[in-house]
Amino acid sequence: MNAVSPQPVAGVPLLKARNVTKQFKVGNSIIPGENKIVHAVDAVSLDVFRGETLGLVGESGCGKSTLGRCLVRLYDITDGKIEFEGNDISKLGRNALRPIRQRMQMVFQDPYSSLDPRMRLVDIVAEGLRRMPDLSKQERRARAIAMLTEVGLPGDFVERFPHELSGGQRQRVCIARAIVAGPCFLVADEAVSALDVTVQKQVLALLEGLQKKFGFAYLFITHDLGVVEQIADRVAVIYRGRILEIGPRDAIFGDARHPYTLRLLQATPRIRRIEGGAGYRLEQHASRAQPPPAGHVYFNHGSIPDQALSEGEPVMLAVGPNHYAACAASAAPTNKESS
Repeated sequence: MNAVSPQPVAGVPLLKARNVTKQFKVGNSIIPGENKIVHAVDAVSLDVFRGETLGLVGESGCGKSTLGRCLVRLYDITDGKIEFEGNDISKLGRNALRPIRQRMQMVFQDPYSSLDPRMRLVDIVAEGLRRMPDLSKQERRARAIAMLTEVGLPGDFVERFPHELSGGQRQRVCIARAIVAGPCFLVADEAVSALDVTVQKQVLALLEGLQKKFGFAYLFITHDLGVVEQIADRVAVIYRGRILEIGPRDAIFGDARHPYTLRLLQATPRIRRIEGGAGYRLEQHASRAQPPPAGHVYFNHGSIPDQALSEGEPVMLAVGPNHYAACAASAAPTNKESS
C-alpha cells in the first residue's frame, strides 16, 4: 500500500477542501508570544459529491463544527483551499460570496436561537429568498408557504411564531429556510442532537426525503455514530482538528482501521431487535473480536504504530476501496513492505 491523498468516489466533487486550516488566538495580550494559538482545524482535506451524505463524526471540541463553518465560509480559513462547483472560494469577500450563499446553506444545532422570535414562520422562511431580487414579495411568500408545507408545517402554521412550536417543528422551519432557495450543498451541524429519539427519527426521515426530491448534498455533523450509520453514504472521523479515517459507511462500521474510530464504535452500543420480535437488546460494536493495541492502526498486512498526532505530518493510507486511514509518514509502509 502507498501513502496517498484521498481519491474521488466518482465524478467531479461538488466541494473540494485541501489542507484547510483554521487557527484561533486565545487571549488578548499585546505582548508577543503571550497569546495561545489553537488549531481548531488542522490541514483537513475531503471531498463532497453531488447528492451524497457525508457524515462527520467526532467528540465534543474536536473541530467538526468549525470545519463545517469553514466549508460554507462562515469562518475565514487560516490556510488551505476550498473549491465549490469548480470555483475557488477560499479568499472571497462578503460581496463576492453573496451569490454563492444561495447554493450552500447551514442548519444549526439549536433551532430556537437561530430563529427570530419576532417573526412569523412564513417571513422567516421567505428571508432565505432575500438575495433573489427577481422575485416579488408575493412570490417569496408563496414559495415560503410551499416549503413550509414540504417540511410538514402546512395551513395556519405559516402565521405562527417560533415560541408556539415544539423543538422538532422549529428545526423543520430551519430546514425549510435553508433549502427554500434551492441550494446544492447543506451543512447540518448537530441538527438532531437536541431532539428526543422519536423526533430525531422523524427529522432524519424528512432530510432523507428532501434530499431525494431536491438532490442536494449535505455534510451531517454529529457525535452520534448511531445517527451516522442510519443516513450517511460516507463517514469521516475527526479528532483534534484532523481527519483520521474516511470511507464508505459500511467500511467504517464493518472494517474500521484507525484505533480512534474503533474506540468510538466500541463506546456506542447498538439496539438490536431480538429474534421473534420479543423486544430489543443492547449490543456492543463487534467490528473486530479484539481491539487493536493502544497506539496502533491495522492494515491488511498487519499493524503499525499510529503516531499521526505526535510525530510529524500524517499521511492517509488506502486501506480499502475509497477507504483511508491516517498514519505518520515515518511509520507508513513502503511499496516493498506492502508487496
